[in-house]
Parts: sequence; C-alpha cells; structure tokens
Amino acid sequence: MSVASVLTSLTLRLRDIVRGVWREAAKFGTVGALAFVLDHGGYTLLVFGLPGGAGGPMRDLPVRASVLATGAATLFSWAGNRYWTYRSRRRDNMAHELLLFTVVNVIGIAITAGTVLLSRQLLGLDSVLSDNTARVCGWGVATLFRFFAYRSYVFTAS
Repeated sequence: MSVASVLTSLTLRLRDIVRGVWREAAKFGTVGALAFVLDHGGYTLLVFGLPGGAGGPMRDLPVRASVLATGAATLFSWAGNRYWTYRSRRRDNMAHELLLFTVVNVIGIAITAGTVLLSRQLLGLDSVLSDNTARVCGWGVATLFRFFAYRSYVFTAS
C-alpha cells in the first residue's frame, strides 16, 4: 500500500466522520433550538407574564421557574433526540437511556439555573435582559456539555 493510497483512505474516512457528526450536530441543534424556545418562552411567561401584565405566577421564584421551564424543555429534547437525532443509536433499555439522559440534563439544568442564581445573587441583577442574558450564557455552556455527553454516554447502541 502506497503512502498516497493511505492518505487518500484517511482523508475519505475523515470526511465521512465529519459529515456524520455535522448531520448529527444539525439535528441536535434543531431539537435544541425548539427546546430553547420552549425553555426561554416558558421561563419568561412564568416570571414576567404576558407583555403589559403584572408579572408571571412565579415572579418571586426565578430560579424555580428556570428549573421548571428547563425541565419541560428537557422532556421535549429527550423525545426529539431519541426518535430523530440518535434514532440509530438508541439503547435497547429505554429506562437506562432515560436515566442517563436525566442525569446529564440535571447537570444542564444546574448550569442554566446557576447562571440565573449568580446573576441575581452575586451581581444583584433582576431585569428581563439580565435574566435572559444569564440564561442564554448558561444554555450555551449546558448545550455543549449535553452534546458531548449524549454522544459519549447516553445514546450509544446497546
């Protein structure tokens, strides 16, 4: 086997890997974007209510509202990732997969809620803009964590 044929083979293999990860990342991103809308919109409604209103039902409980909104988005995300993004990598034992997914997402929820806690408690910020900025930062870090954890631990064919 010549060096050129080895390099060609490695290049083709690398290209296929990148294409596969890119497609997976695009699906993961689509599910994540929809979950983000559910999470972000749910949080805003729970804490700040409808525009022009007197505030949401959890206006005095922003960290709990963050956990609740992120929890609802997590359930949506599990279904979307299980049945679309990673449909070929699902575990036979759905309960075990869901348990791993839940553990990964509890960590993700803590990351997202933690940024709100830091913004509110450490920085003393409590506006719509500051809460949403904190949540977007937390969501970004949590999303990277989830992508790699899903690929490595949750959605692995058993």
